[in-house]
Amino acid sequence: MRHHDKYRTLGREKGQRTALVRSLVRSFVIHGGIITTETRAKELRKYIEPLITKGKENTLANRRLITSEIGDETVAKKLVEVISKDHKNRRGGYTRVIKLPLRKSDGAKMARIELVR
Repeated sequence: MRHHDKYRTLGREKGQRTALVRSLVRSFVIHGGIITTETRAKELRKYIEPLITKGKENTLANRRLITSEIGDETVAKKLVEVISKDHKNRRGGYTRVIKLPLRKSDGAKMARIELVR
């Protein structure tokens, strides 16, 4: 049973999982949306939406929190100044996951995660 298991393990140990999620967050912020597996897209939502919410209140503390989560200052700056600013009046639900056809090579469920405009 999965009692108290809040996050998906994605078949990786903690350090590898953290690196994967940071990489997904960086790519998502840079491109505004990415195509990945459905499980990764749903997991990415749990990380990116709170960061956008923190970025709406543009304080030094929030910028530092976002930078520490992402690991890249230029990407954090884009998240605060562009993405969070665009969603200033939105109360949540900044992303959408669109299911795509199965991947041909291994049959994995694919999805596109993108920002809601």
